[in-house]
Amino acid sequence: QVQLVESGGGLVQPGGSLRLSCAASGTIFSINAMGWYRQAPGKQRELVARITTLGIKNYADSVKGRFTISRDNAKNTVYLVMNSLKPEDTAVYYCYASLRTGRYDSWDDYWGQGTQVTVSS
Repeated sequence: QVQLVESGGGLVQPGGSLRLSCAASGTIFSINAMGWYRQAPGKQRELVARITTLGIKNYADSVKGRFTISRDNAKNTVYLVMNSLKPEDTAVYYCYASLRTGRYDSWDDYWGQGTQVTVSS
């Protein structure tokens, strides 16, 4: 069984910063990409940022220059530092990991439970 546990969400004023963390645990053989999606009320879930095992990063255009994704492979943990936050960043943020639970198993996506980020004055 695999678990992804997120932390670090909360309420912040516009222009402020937050740091999200997500740790994967359980029966994990290897992890490929890890990343973050978000879903605002009434909107579809969208990719925020992702990072591969080799450190290749992709960002949504709306967060480039403000958000930074990183990971600690030894800890199976991915981070998202969010600076210059805007009200439109308000959403539930979900982490994900594309991983295998065994050497011969397929790659599957696992998701965290989500953490609320609210940007408001």
